[in-house]
Formats: sequence, C-alpha cells, structure tokens
Amino acid sequence: MSSSRSTWDQEWDVHDGYGDGGPHPARARRTEQPPAFWRAPFSAHYYREVGYVLTGLPVAIVGFAVSIIMFCFGFGTFVTVLGLPVLAGLTSFARGLGRAERARVRGLLALDVPGPAPVRQVRQGGWGAVTARLADAAGWKAVLYQVVMFPWAVFSFSVTLVFLLLGWLMALYPVYHWVFATYTPWRGAQLYDFTDSDHVRHVYYVEGAWQIAVFSLVGLLLVGLTAQLVRGLTNVNRAAAKGLLGR
Repeated sequence: MSSSRSTWDQEWDVHDGYGDGGPHPARARRTEQPPAFWRAPFSAHYYREVGYVLTGLPVAIVGFAVSIIMFCFGFGTFVTVLGLPVLAGLTSFARGLGRAERARVRGLLALDVPGPAPVRQVRQGGWGAVTARLADAAGWKAVLYQVVMFPWAVFSFSVTLVFLLLGWLMALYPVYHWVFATYTPWRGAQLYDFTDSDHVRHVYYVEGAWQIAVFSLVGLLLVGLTAQLVRGLTNVNRAAAKGLLGR
C-alpha cells in the first residue's frame, strides 16, 4: 500500500521533513560553548539563557493550558466521533509548539535539535489523516513536553528572577546605599529586625564602609553563582528538548 502525507503534515512540516526550515544535523549539537565562570555573568550567552527562562513561563502557560483542555475534551468525547479529531488536532498543535520551542532552544540556548520525522499518512482522506495523527509518537511526546515542563517553567522563572535581582541589588549597593539614610528612617539596608524573649530589639543595618564592601562582594559572588544556576536550569530544558522534541 502506498503512503502519502496528510494535509496537516504539509502545513506543519517543511520540505526537508525534519524541523525548522533548513538542514540540521542528525543529532543535537551545541552551536556555542558556554563561557568560563568569571565571564559568564557578563556574557551575551548568559543573558540569552535568562531571556529563555523568563519568556518561557508565558509560553509554557499557553502550551499547558491548551494541551490539557484539548486532551480532556478529546478523552471525554472519545466514545463519539468528535473526540478522535480533537486528539489528532492536539498532536498537531503540540508539534507546532515543539517546532517553535526548538527554534527558541536554538536561538537562546545555543542547541540545535533536529525535528522528528513527519507523520506518514497511510490511508487516504480525512479519516486517514486523523488516524495518522493519533498514531504519531512524536506528536504525543510533544504533548508530554508541554505538560511536564510547565511546573519546571514556573520553578525556573521564580528561581532565576529572585537570584538575578538579589545578586545585582547587592553587588550595586555601594552606588545607591545613600538613598536609605536620605529618604528612609533606616541608616542603610536593613538585614533583620526582631525582638528577643527579653524584649531586646536587634536591628542590623549595612552602613559602614567595610559592611558595604562585604555586602557588595557577596552580591558579586551571587551574580557569578546565579549564572551557573541558570545554566543548570536550562540544561534541563536542553535535555527535555532533545528527548521529547528531537528526532
């Protein structure tokens, strides 16, 4: 029996059949090596990784929400004729998001992941297209990616934003420390303020020259560690893209 590609395949897959609009290697490969520890916080590579993490949350929300809604609706109406095209459309939708995600990974994480082989439609007609999509393992892996990576996107976004802001705020403290004494009742950045069981109040301000210097140095160290933290977080995304969105 001869095989032909469905209309969906022609819409979603490019002429070479493997991904994002051009020839790619048979296996995933890095297009750029990460910088050394001391250069990482000031490199374009690092801020592209940060951009990937911060923009990944809204993308993950859309992918997760649409995937869950379509899966629940399709599974709930599985016994009817309507459920199967919905589930087939889910794999098509997930493949499209997978293509966009591979482009983000290539552009921001410097990892070229070749796309999976296109779906092959064995039977002619619309029902053949539906059954081909329902049997598309790569499409279901793309659906799985949208689901399992959503909590990771939330976690990565939160951790990256907190450490990124905290590190630079501490590192640049010598530049703006005067603001506290000038415009607030504090003598400097307040690290803690509590009253013990003997009703003695303990307050610590970062105000002396050596305190400011140490505070800033800790911030610089945190900036460097944040770059390595973000690299570790995005390595999970690289592995997931290779395993669930790749060939």
